[in-house]
Amino acid sequence: MDQIVIGGARARLVRPLPPPHPTGPARVVALTGGIGSGKSTAAREMERRGAVLADADALAREVVAPGTPVLARIRERFGEDVVGVDGTLDRAALAARVFADDASVAALGAITHPAIDERAWAILRAAPRGSVAVYDVPLLVEGGGAGLFDAVVVVDAAVEERLERLGARGVGRADALRRMASQASDDQRRAVASVWIDNAGTADELRALAAAVLAQWL
Repeated sequence: MDQIVIGGARARLVRPLPPPHPTGPARVVALTGGIGSGKSTAAREMERRGAVLADADALAREVVAPGTPVLARIRERFGEDVVGVDGTLDRAALAARVFADDASVAALGAITHPAIDERAWAILRAAPRGSVAVYDVPLLVEGGGAGLFDAVVVVDAAVEERLERLGARGVGRADALRRMASQASDDQRRAVASVWIDNAGTADELRALAAAVLAQWL
């Protein structure tokens, strides 16, 4: 593929892809993108089409469950008020505390990312031979792990489109912009991308495009 266009969505090849490997170890692909870009929609479609999926957001919820060492370290670093009376993480309180400055973002990442990555790689390494394993990971660039993958797929969308999607999820504009600013830039993601997806179409067009990209390895 050099380019695939489906409606308003477009995938562009940035660097050569590894060929299909039907009898060898699973191809391990990182799927990343900024908040509100649509990367999780693409990831779920790839899973529906047969990919093994490790979802960083889902794993992040697991590692901060009540009683876990990770939650204890978060409480110690950010204060008692980020944990509710029921012992669960108060995500709104943590977000208000963390996204205010880069040092706090880095501190939270240092606590959570190793535990998330450990669980993710257990899933990815267990993928059957000849399959494709996809790691849906929002902070790939920030963690410096792009070189560990056979390919990196980046999903991007215009800022206003991302803000609209986040607003539909109940995320305020100021909060959304603050979270975007705390993440890697488009140029930083482009520097590690094998495939760049411009998500300027509908959700169905993005799903079709994700399936077409996955087909490059199956």
